[in-house]
Amino acid sequence: MGPQAKRVALLATLICAAAGVWGQARITIDYPESGSIFPPDMAAPAFVWRDLAEGPTEWRIEVRFAEGGPPVRVVVPGERLRTGEIDSRCVGPTNELPTLTAEQAAARTWRPDAPTWEEIKRRSEARPATVSIAGYLAGGEVSRAEVEITTSKDPVGAPIFYRDVPLMPSELQKGVIKPLAPRLLPYIAWRLKYVGEDRSRVVMEQIHTCANCHSFSADGKTLGLDLDGPHNDKGLYAIVPVGRRMSIRNDDVISWKTFRGQKEMDKRIGFMSQVSPEGRYVMTTTQVEYYVANFKDYRFLQVFYPTRGILAYYDRADGQVRPLPGADDSRSVQANATWSPDGKHLLFVRAAARDAYPKGRKLAEYANDSNEVQVQYDICRIPFNEGRGGRAQPVIGASANGMSNSFPKVSPDGRWMVFVKSRNGQLMRPDGQLYIVPAEGGAARRMRCNTPLMNSWHSFSPNGRWMVFSSKSRSPYTQLFLTHLDEQGNDSPAILVEGTTAANRAANIPEFVNIGIDEMQKIDAPAAEFYTLYDRAFDLTEKGRVEEAVAEWTRALALNPDDARANTNLGALLLRQGKLDEAAARFRSAIAADPKLAEAPGNLGVVLLHRGKVAEAIGQLQRSLEIDPDSTEARVNLGGAFLMQGRYSDAVEQLREALSRDPERTAVLGNLAWILATCPDARVRNGREAVTLAERAAALTSRADAGILDALGAAYAETGRFAEADEAARRALRLVESGDRVMADAINARLALYARQKPFREAR
Repeated sequence: MGPQAKRVALLATLICAAAGVWGQARITIDYPESGSIFPPDMAAPAFVWRDLAEGPTEWRIEVRFAEGGPPVRVVVPGERLRTGEIDSRCVGPTNELPTLTAEQAAARTWRPDAPTWEEIKRRSEARPATVSIAGYLAGGEVSRAEVEITTSKDPVGAPIFYRDVPLMPSELQKGVIKPLAPRLLPYIAWRLKYVGEDRSRVVMEQIHTCANCHSFSADGKTLGLDLDGPHNDKGLYAIVPVGRRMSIRNDDVISWKTFRGQKEMDKRIGFMSQVSPEGRYVMTTTQVEYYVANFKDYRFLQVFYPTRGILAYYDRADGQVRPLPGADDSRSVQANATWSPDGKHLLFVRAAARDAYPKGRKLAEYANDSNEVQVQYDICRIPFNEGRGGRAQPVIGASANGMSNSFPKVSPDGRWMVFVKSRNGQLMRPDGQLYIVPAEGGAARRMRCNTPLMNSWHSFSPNGRWMVFSSKSRSPYTQLFLTHLDEQGNDSPAILVEGTTAANRAANIPEFVNIGIDEMQKIDAPAAEFYTLYDRAFDLTEKGRVEEAVAEWTRALALNPDDARANTNLGALLLRQGKLDEAAARFRSAIAADPKLAEAPGNLGVVLLHRGKVAEAIGQLQRSLEIDPDSTEARVNLGGAFLMQGRYSDAVEQLREALSRDPERTAVLGNLAWILATCPDARVRNGREAVTLAERAAALTSRADAGILDALGAAYAETGRFAEADEAARRALRLVESGDRVMADAINARLALYARQKPFREAR
């Protein structure tokens, strides 16, 4: 050091001493917090600090160890904190690029190189190391601070599986848990993060349907995953064996709608499902009504929680879905169940059931808006008893505390339960805090790992010594954090899981998976691709673009030849094209695939009627009605089949039943009026009813349908009102005489009868 530098350093020292700050810490170490515990298998973190002294040009970092021996010393330039990489696809008008706060912008960083970090971890195992950071100006120390960190003997030992999503809010349907527009769904990715690696691994992406809540069996051999099907059908769930290369096929997908015949297309009928520890059962919430509000604020872009629901479970051994006795009371909402490690008990949330959208109540405009429907859950414990259930008991410490208690998770040793406490609802609440309590109840305590903003979606590592959770404390784009738990349930300050995703994407729904390195590399989802093709084909069908729709249905069925609805929909288009044999083959495939789908035998019956196989058609149509007695279409077609057999009374009965379900269906009104006016069997004819039906149909069609006017004329004639019959028939004739000569000739023949004061009768 030259004479000038020595004088500057001495002056700086004298100034500090004169100001009374000699030896005082003028550095704030923002991360890690003193007392932090790191896993032995974790990559090097970035140390972050702010120096309040003016002008330091370098920082000297010294790590001293309780064992003694030489400290680790490094000199660093103190690089500025950066926001991280940006995914340009996920920048839009409803979000913002991540920016540094004033404190973050003032921060300096240092990340130890791999050899240095390995030495620090090795020498701080189970005994704290003191990390000192000192600022230097012209060779003299002007600031200092220190923290203690420890390396645990307990490795994390397993990767974290999580969902990586853009935060790009969209205006969507009220009550639907889906804050992203459909075009953004392929941007979602599912990743594995091994904490010893700098970056995460993508295992599933480019899925054109929404997949979200997931769970793994305790042995890491089974994955369960919510999967949206066609038409935003949220009743599907995939159960897949875990392996290096996994594939979610239609054979792996079940529908919660098999439970009590639920058919709601717009509800998530299976909600926050959980695979049992050994992988045999899946516990879910069904018969769900939930409060949902989607916001334009990307920082907290949605809130959702159930207000009604019961617990039900799927048994993979017999394929049945059954309610869990003791957690199936319709007067309560029972949801968010999790298994005890031995599979003998479940912990779930419970509150009094209520309407999700009370009349006159405004929808919330932001998270924790007072307009949210207020639900404060208690956490309860119930025996599973191989599906027989039992009596549910509130968990002391996680119930009756004036707060909402949710998302219970039990440590692998069964001793502890960690849950989220907030003022209202569950999960992604700005005020969500993690609490720990003995699993069977006791005094709950707030965990040390809590960050200032949103703590939720926690999961225990297989060895029970680490817990991962989500937080927005550092950025609106959710990040993952770790904490260590000892045998007494004491936890350590949160440490950041770095390298999870881009800075403008959110990492959420983290879960440890009990697998080793490279035991899960890729997940394909042909089932999701099928659902994409299904929606595209359906949209083309709705638009009347028949040839294009047939091509898309064919592509979809190439992926899943046994899908009953796709076969039925393609068959209906082929029937419209007059390709009767091909249509019949599709309907028969649908019946074989799903004997409970009413449309397939109903449509097959129509094909058989076209083929003149009336008796066989009646059998298929009756089968359709056994499955779905409310099917107007099947009743109309069955009535037509009976008419072809001369079973007039049976035909009239079916058409009357059809009208009771669809009173303004004009074609049925006209056909029934025609039969009642013209039937050759006098016991069936009813002129007055025929007039009533035909007049209603004529009014509904603005007296512009020739067939209905013809039926109206026949009805008037049957009641002796021949002048009105003549007028109705002539109006019908004017509508068809320039086009349909066959019908025009038939109406002229009836006009001749009406002129002679005679009604028209069908031949037997």
